[in-house]
Amino acid sequence: MAKFIPKRVICHHSLTKDSGTVSWGAIRHYHTKTLKRPYKDIGYHAGVELVMSGSELYYEILMGRMWTERGAHCRGHNHDSLSICFIGNYDKIAPKKEMIKIGAKVIVLWLDLFELSIKDIYSHHNFDANKTCPGSLFDMEYLLTCVRRCYD
Repeated sequence: MAKFIPKRVICHHSLTKDSGTVSWGAIRHYHTKTLKRPYKDIGYHAGVELVMSGSELYYEILMGRMWTERGAHCRGHNHDSLSICFIGNYDKIAPKKEMIKIGAKVIVLWLDLFELSIKDIYSHHNFDANKTCPGSLFDMEYLLTCVRRCYD
């Protein structure tokens, strides 16, 4: 098998409600147990989700597949892309700016680790016209601005 060398980052949304509980495990279960042809792990490399710890709510980056493994998130591009999933349905509501800022941090890390540039960050819908990922109300320009701020 060829070595996995990412050439781009693809942004997604889960199309699920982010309830403040960890939906990441439910997505992992769906990908590995429920699908007709289950994946060996969750399809995404990372996720960003609003979680509750005690009485505190905060956004957390959640680990998905190993960053050295091919994903299962974008047909035709799994072999050369890393994926980040923002938990929520961003066709119905816009994500909080704080969520986007947190997601930008992991993307900046990937750009550094894999020698990518800001031009290598895409929305899933760039590769599949039937998708709105990461959502019609997700501000990709704001994400790119956050990445630039961290990257400069």
